Amino acid sequence: MSTAAQPAAPAAPEGTLIPGFSSPGARPVAWETVRGALERAEISWISTVRPDGRPHVTPLMTVVADGCLHVTTGPGERKARNLAQNPQVVVTTGTNVFEDALDVVVEGTAVPVTDGAALRRLAERWRCKYGDEWTFDVEDGAFVHDGDPALVFAVRPEVVFAYERTAEHAAMRWRFGDAAPSGAPDAPQPAS
Repeated sequence: MSTAAQPAAPAAPEGTLIPGFSSPGARPVAWETVRGALERAEISWISTVRPDGRPHVTPLMTVVADGCLHVTTGPGERKARNLAQNPQVVVTTGTNVFEDALDVVVEGTAVPVTDGAALRRLAERWRCKYGDEWTFDVEDGAFVHDGDPALVFAVRPEVVFAYERTAEHAAMRWRFGDAAPSGAPDAPQPAS
């Protein structure tokens, strides 16, 4: 089965410290710190838009691969129906504490992943990250668990915000796409 062309995975451009939301003299947050937080996050929240324009937010598990966040949803779930109408999403992760915290906001476009080899690789990442109870088979361009299909989407970052709260507060922004440096590595493109 073919997959919609997955956008190229960006290399991180230099982040921009946002002075109005940062402590005076705050040090920038390194991209590696933000990427690590996204990779370790056990739960993230995805925001989609309903056909009538109302927002929908739900927690889910994510896996990072090829420079993208990957999410799953059942084909009949609200987020799947929303993504069919509007693939623009925001994925957030972090903490609900004020001190010693890092919150990350990823804005991007959710692209279906249906290529069997890509799905098998992602299924192994899910199992490694979340344990054997999250083992998926791959059939007909989707994950399958206990007979139920789950669609898989890749969210390529377009803009990423990070809010670090330690002794000082640092708000950062990274822009991808046209702002990505030339020669940025591309994600493997699924077979069409």
